[in-house]
Amino acid sequence: MKNRIKITLGAVVVLLSLAVTPAAYGQKYAYVDTEYILDNIPEFQDAQEELNGISSKWQKEIEEAYAEVEELYKNYQAEAVLLPDDVKRKREDAIVAKEKNVKDLQRKYFGPEGDLFKKRQELVQPIQEKVFNAIETIATTRNFAFVFDKAGGMTLLYGNPKYDISDDVLDEVGNVMQTVKLENRKRKN
Repeated sequence: MKNRIKITLGAVVVLLSLAVTPAAYGQKYAYVDTEYILDNIPEFQDAQEELNGISSKWQKEIEEAYAEVEELYKNYQAEAVLLPDDVKRKREDAIVAKEKNVKDLQRKYFGPEGDLFKKRQELVQPIQEKVFNAIETIATTRNFAFVFDKAGGMTLLYGNPKYDISDDVLDEVGNVMQTVKLENRKRKN
């Protein structure tokens, strides 16, 4: 059951249309497990650890800032009965402004175009490009028409291990990066 993968309707249509065309008979297919590949690239693991460290640091900073806002609000609630209206408004405005600043900081760090996203691109994208280039090189060299990713969103219901070129991709990436060693590779079951 571990080779079971999801197939989208579009993928089924593409595969069926390829299967019924006469040209499809000569097509060769392969698949890779990018999760396995990336798990066995030390630079990727280092990048993930760095990203996790940065994320934890920023998350702690955000949580502390929200705790300050919460404390300001509790103090305000306790004193609100005794405060004149103009002081109440100033305190409310200060609390709202502080909360807005924390939300802006959270968006700056973790938003779709935030600092974490940019750092992930900086650290991970070059490694992913090397993996893609290795897949492309192997596919071109061995004349594969399609290479599927069993770790991605498209699911492979069955994959004969002889068509798994993941180790070949790691070998190709290892030629470039010099850190991907065959004896250090491990598969998750």
